[in-house]
Amino acid sequence: MIRLLLAEDQVLLRDALQSLLQVSEEIEVVAATGDGSEALHLATTEKVDVALLDIEMPGLTGIQVAEKLKESDTYSGKVVLLTTFSRPGYIEKAMVAKVDGYLLKDEPIATLIDAIKTIDSGKQVVSTDLQPLLFSLETNPLNEREIMLLHAVKEGLSTEEIAQAKHLSEGTVRNYLSSALQKLHVTHRHEAVRVAEEKGWM
Repeated sequence: MIRLLLAEDQVLLRDALQSLLQVSEEIEVVAATGDGSEALHLATTEKVDVALLDIEMPGLTGIQVAEKLKESDTYSGKVVLLTTFSRPGYIEKAMVAKVDGYLLKDEPIATLIDAIKTIDSGKQVVSTDLQPLLFSLETNPLNEREIMLLHAVKEGLSTEEIAQAKHLSEGTVRNYLSSALQKLHVTHRHEAVRVAEEKGWM
């Protein structure tokens, strides 16, 4: 029996997935949550064989949970990301984190169950629709400071407000944002946010 942790922040989808996965006599959903921090805790306390993680969750993202589980001395199970996103940046982060599977939510439930069994047996599985992206991954050109400031731009903060909030000079903020624009080949801040989000880089 595969002991599975299901982490998905949309309650209806989580409940539906839990019911459908347990149709299989080989899978038992031993814990379910909608919070990334709780998922990390449950994975290490519930003797989980496979952690099935949504990417966008409160607390910690699925990728952050995956990274921590892969580095953990107390977790020996498999880590699978389940998402609606086929953004290259997310796939790159997933591969760097050495996840055991990267699956799309719109897979038929039978395909999802088969993938979980395959992953539990020690093989890596990536959804068929995502496989072409593995050969065309773009490395995130942004550094942590640039990503942080683009998040502030997304929140609608001005240069002055960003400088005050991040304890930087306005000139430093402008320099970092200018660098981000150049790296993303755009001319406006909000366009930079759009491109970075589409790529899964922020």
